[in-house]
Amino acid sequence: MKLAIVGTGYVGLVTGTCFAEMGNEVICVDIDARKIEKLNRGELPIFEPGLEIYYERNRREGRLHFTTSLEDALPESEVIFLALPTPPGEDGSADLSYVLGVADQIARWMVAHPETGYKIIVNKSTVPVGTADRVREIFESYGLKAGEQFDVVSNPEFLREGVAVDDFMKPERVIIGTRSPRAAEIMTQLYEPFVRQGNPILVMDERSSEMTKYAANAFLATKITFMNEIANVCERVGANVDEVRRGIGLDSRIGKQFLYAGIGFGGSCFPKDVKALARTAEEYGYAFQILKAVLDVNERQRRLLAERVYDYFEGQLEGRRLAVWGLAFKANTDDVREAPSHVIIRKLLEHGADLVVFDPEAMANTRAVFGDALTYAPGMYEALDGAEALIICTEWNEFRRPDFQRMRNRLARPLIFDGRNLYHPKRMAEMGFEYYSIGRPHYPPHANPDPVLLASSSTTDGKTGA
Repeated sequence: MKLAIVGTGYVGLVTGTCFAEMGNEVICVDIDARKIEKLNRGELPIFEPGLEIYYERNRREGRLHFTTSLEDALPESEVIFLALPTPPGEDGSADLSYVLGVADQIARWMVAHPETGYKIIVNKSTVPVGTADRVREIFESYGLKAGEQFDVVSNPEFLREGVAVDDFMKPERVIIGTRSPRAAEIMTQLYEPFVRQGNPILVMDERSSEMTKYAANAFLATKITFMNEIANVCERVGANVDEVRRGIGLDSRIGKQFLYAGIGFGGSCFPKDVKALARTAEEYGYAFQILKAVLDVNERQRRLLAERVYDYFEGQLEGRRLAVWGLAFKANTDDVREAPSHVIIRKLLEHGADLVVFDPEAMANTRAVFGDALTYAPGMYEALDGAEALIICTEWNEFRRPDFQRMRNRLARPLIFDGRNLYHPKRMAEMGFEYYSIGRPHYPPHANPDPVLLASSSTTDGKTGA
Protein backbone atom coordinates (compact mmCIF):
# COMPACT_ATOMS: atom_id res chain seq x y z
CA MET A 1 0.00 0.00 0.00
CA LYS A 2 0.94 3.65 -0.30
CA LEU A 3 0.93 5.37 3.05
CA ALA A 4 1.50 8.86 4.43
CA ILE A 5 2.72 9.42 7.98
CA VAL A 6 2.16 12.96 9.21
CA GLY A 7 4.62 13.64 12.01
CA THR A 8 8.13 12.18 12.27
CA GLY A 9 8.41 12.10 16.02
CA TYR A 10 9.04 8.90 17.90
CA VAL A 11 5.79 7.16 16.92
CA GLY A 12 5.67 8.45 13.37
CA LEU A 13 9.23 7.53 12.49
CA VAL A 14 9.01 4.01 13.92
CA THR A 15 5.60 3.49 12.30
CA GLY A 16 6.67 4.69 8.87
CA THR A 17 9.93 2.76 8.88
CA CYS A 18 8.34 -0.50 9.97
CA PHE A 19 5.53 -0.23 7.42
CA ALA A 20 8.15 0.33 4.72
CA GLU A 21 10.01 -2.76 5.93
CA MET A 22 6.89 -4.79 5.07
CA GLY A 23 6.98 -3.57 1.47
CA ASN A 24 4.69 -0.55 1.67
CA GLU A 25 5.65 2.74 0.05
CA VAL A 26 5.76 5.33 2.79
CA ILE A 27 6.14 9.09 2.71
CA CYS A 28 6.71 10.83 6.05
CA VAL A 29 5.80 14.48 6.53
CA ASP A 30 6.98 16.98 9.12
CA ILE A 31 6.96 20.78 9.32
CA ASP A 32 10.41 20.74 10.93
CA ALA A 33 12.64 21.39 7.92
CA ARG A 34 15.85 20.68 9.83
CA LYS A 35 14.58 17.27 10.91
CA ILE A 36 13.55 16.39 7.36
CA GLU A 37 16.95 17.51 6.06
CA LYS A 38 18.66 15.22 8.55
CA LEU A 39 16.41 12.30 7.64
CA ASN A 40 17.09 12.83 3.94
CA ARG A 41 20.84 12.90 4.71
CA GLY A 42 20.61 9.57 6.46
CA GLU A 43 20.65 10.88 10.04
CA LEU A 44 18.12 9.61 12.57
CA PRO A 45 16.93 12.25 15.06
CA ILE A 46 16.18 9.66 17.77
CA PHE A 47 17.96 6.67 19.26
CA GLU A 48 15.98 3.44 19.12
CA PRO A 49 17.62 -0.01 18.91
CA GLY A 50 17.06 -1.68 15.55
CA LEU A 51 15.53 1.35 13.83
CA GLU A 52 18.65 2.41 11.95
CA ILE A 53 18.91 -0.89 10.03
CA TYR A 54 15.35 -0.71 8.70
CA TYR A 55 15.62 3.04 8.04
CA GLU A 56 18.77 2.71 5.96
CA ARG A 57 17.54 -0.33 4.02
CA ASN A 58 14.18 1.17 3.08
CA ARG A 59 15.64 4.53 2.11
CA ARG A 60 18.12 2.71 -0.09
CA GLU A 61 15.40 0.61 -1.70
CA GLY A 62 13.17 3.63 -2.31
CA ARG A 63 10.26 2.72 -0.07
CA LEU A 64 10.79 5.38 2.62
CA HIS A 65 10.65 9.09 1.79
CA PHE A 66 10.62 12.34 3.78
CA THR A 67 9.16 15.76 2.94
CA THR A 68 7.95 18.98 4.53
CA SER A 69 5.06 19.21 2.05
CA LEU A 70 1.78 17.65 3.14
CA GLU A 71 0.37 18.21 -0.34
CA ASP A 72 3.15 16.12 -1.87
CA ALA A 73 2.27 13.20 0.39
CA LEU A 74 -1.49 13.12 -0.14
CA PRO A 75 -2.24 12.38 -3.81
CA GLU A 76 -1.25 8.71 -3.97
CA SER A 77 -1.58 7.78 -0.29
CA GLU A 78 -4.45 5.42 0.45
CA VAL A 79 -4.02 5.59 4.22
CA ILE A 80 -2.91 8.74 6.06
CA PHE A 81 -1.62 8.31 9.62
CA LEU A 82 -1.69 11.26 12.00
CA ALA A 83 1.25 10.73 14.39
CA LEU A 84 1.19 14.20 15.89
CA PRO A 85 1.95 15.52 19.37
CA THR A 86 -0.88 15.88 21.87
CA PRO A 87 0.88 17.69 24.72
CA PRO A 88 -0.94 18.15 28.04
CA GLY A 89 -2.40 21.50 28.89
CA GLU A 90 -2.23 23.05 32.35
CA ASP A 91 -5.37 21.16 33.37
CA GLY A 92 -3.98 17.83 32.07
CA SER A 93 -6.21 17.69 29.00
CA ALA A 94 -4.63 16.71 25.69
CA ASP A 95 -3.97 19.52 23.23
CA LEU A 96 -5.58 18.41 19.96
CA SER A 97 -4.68 21.50 17.96
CA TYR A 98 -2.08 19.67 15.84
CA VAL A 99 -4.34 16.71 15.09
CA LEU A 100 -7.40 18.80 14.26
CA GLY A 101 -5.35 21.36 12.33
CA VAL A 102 -3.83 18.74 10.04
CA ALA A 103 -7.22 17.04 9.62
CA ASP A 104 -8.60 20.37 8.43
CA GLN A 105 -5.74 20.76 5.94
CA ILE A 106 -6.32 17.28 4.54
CA ALA A 107 -10.07 17.83 4.25
CA ARG A 108 -9.60 21.09 2.33
CA TRP A 109 -7.09 19.42 0.04
CA MET A 110 -9.51 16.54 -0.67
CA VAL A 111 -12.27 18.96 -1.59
CA ALA A 112 -9.90 20.62 -4.08
CA HIS A 113 -8.74 17.24 -5.48
CA PRO A 114 -11.79 14.93 -5.63
CA GLU A 115 -10.10 12.84 -8.33
CA THR A 116 -7.79 11.26 -5.74
CA GLY A 117 -10.65 9.19 -4.34
CA TYR A 118 -11.30 7.46 -1.03
CA LYS A 119 -8.83 7.86 1.83
CA ILE A 120 -8.55 6.55 5.38
CA ILE A 121 -7.51 9.04 8.04
CA VAL A 122 -5.91 7.20 10.96
CA ASN A 123 -5.40 8.68 14.41
CA LYS A 124 -2.12 7.11 15.52
CA SER A 125 -1.59 9.77 18.18
CA THR A 126 -2.83 9.10 21.67
CA VAL A 127 -6.04 11.12 21.76
CA PRO A 128 -8.99 11.54 24.13
CA VAL A 129 -12.20 9.60 23.66
CA GLY A 130 -14.29 11.28 21.00
CA THR A 131 -11.40 12.57 18.86
CA ALA A 132 -12.27 10.35 15.89
CA ASP A 133 -15.75 11.87 15.93
CA ARG A 134 -14.28 15.37 15.95
CA VAL A 135 -12.00 14.55 13.02
CA ARG A 136 -14.94 13.05 11.10
CA GLU A 137 -16.98 16.19 11.74
CA ILE A 138 -14.22 18.31 10.19
CA PHE A 139 -14.33 16.31 6.96
CA GLU A 140 -18.11 16.31 6.87
CA SER A 141 -18.16 20.07 7.40
CA TYR A 142 -16.51 20.37 3.96
CA GLY A 143 -19.23 18.21 2.40
CA LEU A 144 -17.16 15.02 2.26
CA LYS A 145 -19.10 11.79 2.81
CA ALA A 146 -17.93 9.21 5.35
CA GLY A 147 -17.80 5.71 3.89
CA GLU A 148 -17.59 7.03 0.35
CA GLN A 149 -14.81 9.62 0.19
CA PHE A 150 -13.15 9.01 3.53
CA ASP A 151 -13.23 7.13 6.81
CA VAL A 152 -11.64 7.92 10.15
CA VAL A 153 -9.93 5.16 12.14
CA SER A 154 -8.49 5.09 15.65
CA ASN A 155 -5.36 2.92 15.67
CA PRO A 156 -3.49 3.46 18.97
CA GLU A 157 0.17 2.57 19.28
CA PHE A 158 1.57 0.40 22.07
CA LEU A 159 5.27 1.02 21.56
CA ARG A 160 7.72 0.85 24.44
CA GLU A 161 10.74 3.05 23.94
CA GLY A 162 13.85 0.91 23.78
CA VAL A 163 12.02 -2.01 22.16
CA ALA A 164 9.66 -0.08 19.87
CA VAL A 165 10.80 -1.73 16.65
CA ASP A 166 10.18 -5.21 18.06
CA ASP A 167 6.84 -4.06 19.47
CA PHE A 168 5.74 -2.82 16.05
CA MET A 169 7.04 -5.75 14.04
CA LYS A 170 5.60 -8.35 16.45
CA PRO A 171 2.67 -6.70 18.25
CA GLU A 172 0.83 -8.52 21.00
CA ARG A 173 -2.36 -7.11 19.49
CA VAL A 174 -3.45 -4.52 16.96
CA ILE A 175 -6.42 -2.30 17.79
CA ILE A 176 -8.47 -0.92 14.90
CA GLY A 177 -11.24 1.42 15.90
CA THR A 178 -13.81 1.92 13.16
CA ARG A 179 -17.45 1.24 12.37
CA SER A 180 -16.69 1.17 8.64
CA PRO A 181 -16.41 -2.36 7.18
CA ARG A 182 -14.46 -0.92 4.25
CA ALA A 183 -11.88 0.78 6.45
CA ALA A 184 -11.66 -2.25 8.75
CA GLU A 185 -10.86 -4.54 5.82
CA ILE A 186 -8.12 -2.28 4.45
CA MET A 187 -6.53 -1.75 7.86
CA THR A 188 -6.65 -5.48 8.57
CA GLN A 189 -4.86 -6.21 5.29
CA LEU A 190 -2.22 -3.62 6.17
CA TYR A 191 -1.49 -5.21 9.55
CA GLU A 192 -1.81 -8.90 8.66
CA PRO A 193 1.92 -9.33 7.88
CA PHE A 194 2.75 -8.24 11.43
CA VAL A 195 0.57 -10.87 13.16
CA ARG A 196 1.53 -14.02 11.27
CA GLN A 197 2.27 -15.76 14.57
CA GLY A 198 -1.40 -15.58 15.49
CA ASN A 199 -1.70 -12.49 17.66
CA PRO A 200 -5.08 -10.83 17.23
CA ILE A 201 -6.26 -7.83 15.25
CA LEU A 202 -9.16 -6.44 17.26
CA VAL A 203 -11.76 -4.34 15.45
CA MET A 204 -13.96 -2.22 17.69
CA ASP A 205 -15.72 1.12 17.68
CA GLU A 206 -13.62 4.27 17.69
CA ARG A 207 -14.37 5.36 21.25
CA SER A 208 -13.52 1.97 22.71
CA SER A 209 -10.26 2.00 20.77
CA GLU A 210 -9.35 5.44 22.09
CA MET A 211 -10.17 4.38 25.65
CA THR A 212 -8.16 1.16 25.31
CA LYS A 213 -4.90 3.09 24.88
CA TYR A 214 -5.49 5.31 27.90
CA ALA A 215 -6.68 2.40 30.01
CA ALA A 216 -3.60 0.32 29.20
CA ASN A 217 -1.11 3.07 30.06
CA ALA A 218 -3.00 4.16 33.17
CA PHE A 219 -3.10 0.57 34.45
CA LEU A 220 0.64 0.06 33.91
CA ALA A 221 1.40 3.38 35.58
CA THR A 222 -0.78 2.31 38.51
CA LYS A 223 1.09 -0.99 38.77
CA ILE A 224 4.45 0.80 38.92
CA THR A 225 3.13 3.25 41.48
CA PHE A 226 1.67 0.51 43.66
CA MET A 227 5.05 -1.23 43.85
CA ASN A 228 6.76 2.03 44.75
CA GLU A 229 4.31 2.45 47.59
CA ILE A 230 5.01 -1.14 48.70
CA ALA A 231 8.74 -0.39 48.54
CA ASN A 232 8.34 2.63 50.79
CA VAL A 233 6.42 0.55 53.33
CA CYS A 234 9.03 -2.24 53.07
CA GLU A 235 11.75 0.16 54.20
CA ARG A 236 9.74 1.10 57.26
CA VAL A 237 8.83 -2.44 58.34
CA GLY A 238 12.15 -4.10 57.49
CA ALA A 239 10.97 -6.10 54.47
CA ASN A 240 12.74 -6.45 51.12
CA VAL A 241 10.74 -5.31 48.09
CA ASP A 242 12.72 -7.68 45.82
CA GLU A 243 11.41 -10.65 47.74
CA VAL A 244 7.89 -9.22 47.77
CA ARG A 245 8.08 -8.66 44.01
CA ARG A 246 9.08 -12.26 43.40
CA GLY A 247 6.39 -13.50 45.74
CA ILE A 248 3.52 -11.69 44.07
CA GLY A 249 4.87 -11.80 40.50
CA LEU A 250 4.43 -15.57 40.33
CA ASP A 251 0.69 -15.11 40.77
CA SER A 252 -0.66 -15.37 37.22
CA ARG A 253 -3.37 -12.86 38.06
CA ILE A 254 -0.67 -10.26 38.76
CA GLY A 255 2.25 -11.19 36.49
CA LYS A 256 5.94 -10.33 36.72
CA GLN A 257 6.11 -7.18 34.63
CA PHE A 258 6.09 -3.60 35.93
CA LEU A 259 6.74 -4.69 39.51
CA TYR A 260 10.15 -3.10 39.96
CA ALA A 261 10.44 -0.39 42.58
CA GLY A 262 12.34 2.74 41.71
CA ILE A 263 12.13 6.49 41.34
CA GLY A 264 8.88 6.67 39.44
CA PHE A 265 7.79 6.61 35.83
CA GLY A 266 8.53 9.22 33.20
CA GLY A 267 8.64 9.50 29.43
CA SER A 268 6.21 10.90 26.93
CA CYS A 269 3.32 8.49 27.57
CA PHE A 270 2.53 7.52 31.14
CA PRO A 271 2.49 10.97 32.80
CA LYS A 272 0.61 12.58 29.91
CA ASP A 273 -1.88 9.77 29.41
CA VAL A 274 -2.74 9.37 33.09
CA LYS A 275 -3.43 13.11 33.31
CA ALA A 276 -5.49 13.07 30.13
CA LEU A 277 -7.64 10.13 31.24
CA ALA A 278 -8.26 11.74 34.62
CA ARG A 279 -9.23 14.97 32.85
CA THR A 280 -11.57 13.12 30.46
CA ALA A 281 -13.31 11.46 33.38
CA GLU A 282 -13.67 14.85 35.07
CA GLU A 283 -15.23 16.36 31.95
CA TYR A 284 -17.87 13.65 32.10
CA GLY A 285 -18.57 14.25 35.78
CA TYR A 286 -16.52 11.41 37.26
CA ALA A 287 -13.70 11.79 39.80
CA PHE A 288 -11.08 9.13 38.97
CA GLN A 289 -9.54 8.96 42.43
CA ILE A 290 -7.05 6.19 41.70
CA LEU A 291 -5.41 8.18 38.93
CA LYS A 292 -5.09 11.25 41.14
CA ALA A 293 -3.28 9.10 43.68
CA VAL A 294 -1.03 7.63 40.96
CA LEU A 295 0.05 11.10 39.85
CA ASP A 296 0.60 12.34 43.41
CA VAL A 297 2.62 9.29 44.45
CA ASN A 298 4.72 9.34 41.28
CA GLU A 299 5.59 12.99 41.77
CA ARG A 300 6.68 12.27 45.32
CA GLN A 301 8.67 9.21 44.22
CA ARG A 302 10.58 11.19 41.62
CA ARG A 303 11.83 13.53 44.36
CA LEU A 304 12.76 10.71 46.72
CA LEU A 305 16.42 10.27 45.80
CA ALA A 306 17.15 13.99 45.89
CA GLU A 307 15.61 14.21 49.35
CA ARG A 308 17.69 11.28 50.58
CA VAL A 309 20.88 12.88 49.31
CA TYR A 310 19.88 16.17 50.95
CA ASP A 311 19.14 14.45 54.27
CA TYR A 312 22.34 12.40 54.18
CA PHE A 313 24.47 15.52 53.86
CA GLU A 314 22.26 17.36 56.37
CA GLY A 315 21.35 19.98 53.80
CA GLN A 316 24.96 20.93 53.09
CA LEU A 317 25.08 20.50 49.32
CA GLU A 318 26.52 23.87 48.29
CA GLY A 319 29.54 23.17 46.05
CA ARG A 320 29.44 19.44 46.83
CA ARG A 321 30.44 17.35 43.81
CA LEU A 322 27.96 14.56 43.00
CA ALA A 323 27.89 12.14 40.07
CA VAL A 324 24.75 11.08 38.20
CA TRP A 325 24.57 7.94 36.07
CA GLY A 326 21.58 7.87 33.74
CA LEU A 327 19.61 10.76 32.27
CA ALA A 328 17.08 9.12 29.93
CA PHE A 329 13.75 8.23 31.53
CA LYS A 330 14.55 4.57 30.85
CA ALA A 331 17.33 2.53 29.26
CA ASN A 332 17.78 2.11 25.49
CA THR A 333 16.41 5.53 24.58
CA ASP A 334 17.65 9.10 24.47
CA ASP A 335 14.25 10.43 25.59
CA VAL A 336 14.42 12.72 28.64
CA ARG A 337 10.79 13.86 28.64
CA GLU A 338 9.45 13.70 32.21
CA ALA A 339 12.64 11.87 33.21
CA PRO A 340 12.98 11.29 36.97
CA SER A 341 16.68 12.14 36.60
CA HIS A 342 15.78 15.69 35.60
CA VAL A 343 13.54 16.12 38.62
CA ILE A 344 16.40 14.95 40.85
CA ILE A 345 18.94 17.15 39.08
CA ARG A 346 16.77 20.26 39.46
CA LYS A 347 16.34 19.64 43.18
CA LEU A 348 20.05 19.14 43.75
CA LEU A 349 20.96 22.20 41.67
CA GLU A 350 18.56 24.26 43.78
CA HIS A 351 20.66 23.35 46.81
CA GLY A 352 23.91 24.31 45.09
CA ALA A 353 25.30 20.87 44.27
CA ASP A 354 27.99 20.53 41.59
CA LEU A 355 26.71 17.77 39.31
CA VAL A 356 28.71 15.65 36.87
CA VAL A 357 26.44 13.55 34.67
CA PHE A 358 26.74 10.68 32.20
CA ASP A 359 24.33 8.79 29.97
CA PRO A 360 25.17 6.61 26.93
CA GLU A 361 22.60 8.33 24.69
CA ALA A 362 20.78 11.21 26.43
CA MET A 363 23.61 13.71 26.99
CA ALA A 364 22.66 16.00 24.09
CA ASN A 365 18.99 16.10 25.05
CA THR A 366 19.91 16.86 28.66
CA ARG A 367 22.33 19.59 27.62
CA ALA A 368 19.47 21.17 25.65
CA VAL A 369 17.54 21.44 28.94
CA PHE A 370 20.25 22.33 31.47
CA GLY A 371 22.99 23.85 29.33
CA ASP A 372 26.16 24.66 31.26
CA ALA A 373 24.56 24.13 34.67
CA LEU A 374 25.93 20.57 34.55
CA THR A 375 29.29 19.00 33.78
CA TYR A 376 29.02 16.33 31.10
CA ALA A 377 31.50 13.50 31.60
CA PRO A 378 32.95 11.62 28.60
CA GLY A 379 32.40 8.26 30.31
CA MET A 380 30.72 6.60 33.27
CA TYR A 381 33.91 6.29 35.31
CA GLU A 382 35.12 9.80 34.52
CA ALA A 383 31.88 11.10 36.04
CA LEU A 384 32.98 9.66 39.40
CA ASP A 385 36.25 11.53 39.74
CA GLY A 386 36.23 13.33 43.07
CA ALA A 387 32.47 12.88 43.56
CA GLU A 388 31.22 12.44 47.11
CA ALA A 389 28.33 10.27 45.97
CA LEU A 390 26.98 8.48 42.91
CA ILE A 391 23.27 8.76 42.09
CA ILE A 392 21.89 6.14 39.66
CA CYS A 393 18.76 7.17 37.77
CA THR A 394 18.56 4.91 34.69
CA GLU A 395 18.98 1.15 34.37
CA TRP A 396 21.41 1.01 31.45
CA ASN A 397 23.00 -2.43 31.11
CA GLU A 398 26.53 -1.05 31.33
CA PHE A 399 25.72 0.24 34.81
CA ARG A 400 24.67 -3.23 36.00
CA ARG A 401 28.10 -4.85 36.10
CA PRO A 402 30.67 -2.11 36.62
CA ASP A 403 34.23 -2.37 37.86
CA PHE A 404 33.61 -1.72 41.56
CA GLN A 405 37.28 -1.36 42.40
CA ARG A 406 37.56 1.32 39.75
CA MET A 407 34.49 3.02 41.19
CA ARG A 408 35.98 3.08 44.69
CA ASN A 409 39.24 4.46 43.42
CA ARG A 410 37.56 7.36 41.61
CA LEU A 411 34.86 8.32 44.13
CA ALA A 412 35.88 10.66 46.94
CA ARG A 413 33.78 8.45 49.21
CA PRO A 414 32.18 5.07 48.41
CA LEU A 415 28.59 6.29 48.64
CA ILE A 416 25.83 5.26 46.21
CA PHE A 417 22.15 6.20 45.99
CA ASP A 418 20.61 3.71 43.58
CA GLY A 419 17.19 4.66 42.22
CA ARG A 420 16.94 1.52 40.07
CA ASN A 421 18.04 -1.22 42.52
CA LEU A 422 20.81 -2.46 40.26
CA TYR A 423 23.02 -4.05 42.91
CA HIS A 424 22.69 -6.43 45.84
CA PRO A 425 22.68 -4.40 49.10
CA LYS A 426 24.57 -6.94 51.23
CA ARG A 427 27.30 -7.45 48.63
CA MET A 428 27.71 -3.72 48.26
CA ALA A 429 28.28 -3.46 52.00
CA GLU A 430 30.82 -6.29 51.84
CA MET A 431 32.71 -4.31 49.21
CA GLY A 432 32.80 -1.32 51.52
CA PHE A 433 30.14 0.80 49.81
CA GLU A 434 27.57 2.77 51.71
CA TYR A 435 24.64 1.82 49.52
CA TYR A 436 21.07 3.06 49.59
CA SER A 437 18.38 1.64 47.28
CA ILE A 438 14.57 1.63 47.10
CA GLY A 439 12.54 -0.62 49.39
CA ARG A 440 15.44 -2.85 50.46
CA PRO A 441 17.52 -3.21 53.63
CA HIS A 442 20.55 -1.01 54.20
CA TYR A 443 23.68 -2.71 55.53
CA PRO A 444 26.54 -0.83 57.20
CA PRO A 445 29.61 -0.94 54.94
CA HIS A 446 32.46 -3.24 55.95
CA ALA A 447 35.54 -1.45 57.22
CA ASN A 448 37.72 -3.92 55.30
CA PRO A 449 36.18 -4.46 51.86
CA ASP A 450 36.21 -7.95 50.35
CA PRO A 451 38.91 -7.81 47.63
CA VAL A 452 37.44 -10.80 45.80
CA LEU A 453 34.04 -9.16 45.46
CA LEU A 454 35.60 -5.88 44.43
CA ALA A 455 37.42 -7.62 41.62
CA SER A 456 34.17 -9.03 40.25
CA SER A 457 30.77 -7.59 39.35
CA SER A 458 27.41 -7.83 41.06
CA THR A 459 23.90 -7.41 39.81
CA THR A 460 20.29 -8.23 40.60
CA ASP A 461 18.18 -10.65 38.61
CA GLY A 462 16.07 -8.46 36.41
CA LYS A 463 15.17 -5.23 34.76
CA THR A 464 13.08 -2.34 35.94
CA GLY A 465 9.52 -2.04 34.82
CA ALA A 466 9.28 1.71 34.41
